[in-house]
Amino acid sequence: MSTVDSASYQKPGLLVRWAFNPLVAGLIRLGISVKGSRILEVKGRSTGLARRTPVNLLRHGGQEYLVAPRGNTQWVRNVRAGDGRITLVLGRRRWERLATEVPDGEKLEVLRAYLRNWKAESGAFFEGLGADSPESELSRIAPHHPMFELSDPRGAK
Repeated sequence: MSTVDSASYQKPGLLVRWAFNPLVAGLIRLGISVKGSRILEVKGRSTGLARRTPVNLLRHGGQEYLVAPRGNTQWVRNVRAGDGRITLVLGRRRWERLATEVPDGEKLEVLRAYLRNWKAESGAFFEGLGADSPESELSRIAPHHPMFELSDPRGAK
């Protein structure tokens, strides 16, 4: 489990909150994925109501992952506070998943894969590091980026 606190959270700007995220979420609701994007649906830790946010689903090494480029976000806090059950949505399709947090020491290869796919969109949140950055640098930032491995709660892939 990561020891990241709320100080590592990078709040999205107005353009992201009011334009980019709603645009991506609208496309996802129509069934159009932007480079693996999905809507993450997770139970709110305070209200118990479903909370939805666009995320980048990463498939790497036969597994699925969610990485939080902005750090200890609200969706991360909600996943941690719950039982790990989440739903990924693309159009009318829904996938139930169990999210298990990845320990910091096991994140490096997945971080590399994430940065290969989304450095252009989220590289700024990784201190400018990329997929080819030294292991020592990726290890340094790993605690600031919560990551969850996803599995089918029924045991099937």
